[in-house]
Amino acid sequence: MLHFYYNAAPNPMKIALLLEELGLPYEAHPVDTRKGEQFAPDYLRINPNGKVPALVDGDTVVFDSNAILLYLADKTQKFVPAISDSAQRGPMLSWLMFIASGIGPYSGQAVHFRNMAPEPKEYALNRYDFEAHRHWQIIEDRLAQHTYMLGETYSIVDMAFWGWARLLPIVTGMKDETWTRYPHTKRLIDAINLRPAAARAENIKTRHAFKTELDDEARKFMFPQNERLKKA
Repeated sequence: MLHFYYNAAPNPMKIALLLEELGLPYEAHPVDTRKGEQFAPDYLRINPNGKVPALVDGDTVVFDSNAILLYLADKTQKFVPAISDSAQRGPMLSWLMFIASGIGPYSGQAVHFRNMAPEPKEYALNRYDFEAHRHWQIIEDRLAQHTYMLGETYSIVDMAFWGWARLLPIVTGMKDETWTRYPHTKRLIDAINLRPAAARAENIKTRHAFKTELDDEARKFMFPQNERLKKA
């Protein structure tokens, strides 16, 4: 039995989608980051980085969402090119890591500085908003030429994309105008959302009542770096 540690954020949702696509039996363990459960000693033994998601497969522990995607896909030999297929494997790794190192971090920081950071924040928001749009435009240009991120084949790269793309209006702060700017991105989101596995993945959020209040306790756990400012 696989053990999946999650909350409803974009990175865990990628894994929920793949687990449902694969039809693998798994037990979902909620980790409420606004309550600080990611810093509990038992969880830090699973993921010393104190983040979600994480996966325990027998004696094997995997953390970081894109590492988990690759691990499960390689293990089942589904939704990923074979290791021996270097012609297809190279682009898969490139786009998967592009999402890991670019889409996720810049999108997350754009949301943070737009909605969470105290003033003054003009410089930081400008930087991360610019980079988020730059990265998403690369995705948009790719999808203007291909049905899926790897061409005509649905893969874990599309699942990694889906985790973040669902929240693109929040990332950009543009609401419905987002989809006018990124129509091919919207096309792929809609296509993935029609898959039964996507509905089942979204449903995982209803299994646990995660804390929604961003009170002082939650801010302490979500933004521990701010504690240094209090001591300055």
